[in-house]
Amino acid sequence: MKWLNMFVRYRLALGIVLLVAAVGVNLLSGFWPAFVLYFLALICIVGHFIIGPMRLVQEYVETGDMEGANKVLNSIRFPGLLIKPVRSVYYTLKGNVAMMNQDFDSAEKMMKKGLDLGMPMKEAEGASLLQMGMLAMQKNDIRQAESYIRQALRKGLPDKENQAAAYLQLCSIMMTKREFRAAKDFFRKAKSLKPSTPQIVDQIKQIEKYISRIPG
Repeated sequence: MKWLNMFVRYRLALGIVLLVAAVGVNLLSGFWPAFVLYFLALICIVGHFIIGPMRLVQEYVETGDMEGANKVLNSIRFPGLLIKPVRSVYYTLKGNVAMMNQDFDSAEKMMKKGLDLGMPMKEAEGASLLQMGMLAMQKNDIRQAESYIRQALRKGLPDKENQAAAYLQLCSIMMTKREFRAAKDFFRKAKSLKPSTPQIVDQIKQIEKYISRIPG
């Protein structure tokens, strides 16, 4: 809703205006006539610091505008004041932006902070663990990658695309470890999900060319 996004964007400024108006009414007519203005100002100002503009971030993420999302995230000056669930989402999104920019060290640091705070939904926690596993793969830390991805599957992933990606990562790890039977099993699980994401579909086609020729 556009009006709600506008409210979130200018909530702090509105809160300050209401506070100034409340003080003026207080001086002219006393506290009780100004009470409603004080109350509304408090809601706006406190809401700005403990909830932040996360609704605006979500809108940018949904349209794929990560640069816009990052600008909004960078406008949050005091993330420590955000309530715990919101702070967790904040760090996770910061990690996602860093990962897209291939800043893997910052991505890992931010995502760990988000996970340590606890995710509001199990599926979100699973998705973050999967991303941590992929980060570990980028660093060639196979053992840690496997641990994260298995945790992600246990926690639950939001859709079949993420599930297929997790099984393909485990397939790759098993082949690296020369555990070919397990690799084939994970490949079959990924393929059975019939993912539609082009990158995952292409990965399945590439693996399918040689997996039938490996022992196990």
